[in-house]
Amino acid sequence: MFNIVEKRKWYFLLSACVIGAGLVAMIYSTITVGSPVRLSIDFTGGSLFVLKFQEPTSEEAIRAVFVQFGSSNPTVQRLGRPEDNLWQVRTSYIEADKVPELEAALSEQVAPLIKEASSYDTVSPAIGGEVTRAATIAVLIASLAILGFIVIAFRQVPNAFRYGVCAILAMVHDILVALGFFSIMGLIRAWEVDALFLTAILTVIGFSVQDTIVVFDRIRENIRKRRGEPFETVVNRSILETIHRSLATQLNAIFVMIAILLFGGTSIKQFIATMLVGMVSGTYSSIFTAIPLLVVWEKGELGQFFRKVLRRRAPA
Repeated sequence: MFNIVEKRKWYFLLSACVIGAGLVAMIYSTITVGSPVRLSIDFTGGSLFVLKFQEPTSEEAIRAVFVQFGSSNPTVQRLGRPEDNLWQVRTSYIEADKVPELEAALSEQVAPLIKEASSYDTVSPAIGGEVTRAATIAVLIASLAILGFIVIAFRQVPNAFRYGVCAILAMVHDILVALGFFSIMGLIRAWEVDALFLTAILTVIGFSVQDTIVVFDRIRENIRKRRGEPFETVVNRSILETIHRSLATQLNAIFVMIAILLFGGTSIKQFIATMLVGMVSGTYSSIFTAIPLLVVWEKGELGQFFRKVLRRRAPA
């Protein structure tokens, strides 16, 4: 039987490298732009344009003009039917005296603009500190609920509390990977966090926990069936029995996301990319983070590691 769990040190090293790179990017981003990830106008506020064109045009053409006027990552959305030629653009703040020049550039480079049916307004942040705090609190409450559920559902298994903690740590792993990825893309491609990013993070959390609990449930069943078998062997057997189910479920979603990423609209690519990275991380962490952490904890290897560190630091 192929032993997946015995390679756990390499899995931990890979996770540490990926998360470490993300943390470095977030620190650098905080120093350079003032926050771990770039914030969109959903958080900072900005300008809102509703544009009515006489002819059909494209999202890319409209975005290119706004970039010329200093908007790093405008959000361009079609309103109504395609034949209405009506678009909405949310962008960083553009001064009112520059609007006529911007409209002229749109008419010249994109398509004739119907000014009477177009509008410009200054918008306040759609997502402020209060909503961000609410999302954080929701994640914390969800973590406690997951911990409580696993402790109750796995109450017949020794040390059920450890199962819940390992599931939460795997969830934190996926959040850090997604945040690190977005921070790096913010530095490289000027990607900005918006409302869809919060949606992606919450979705990733759901997928991560679901996959982890499936493997934990099989471990619980095998502990009862194979009494006397070493815990590491039981865990490894459980992974091999469920890995095909995890990969089949996740790969279906991953392939769809790759297709959307390649052929979908520009406005949702950041959302899909975050979902894709988070789902790959969730599939990985369920098998190669949560389960090895449980084995390390059950075998007392974590305590041995800290004792070795303290012994080395102790004066000779």
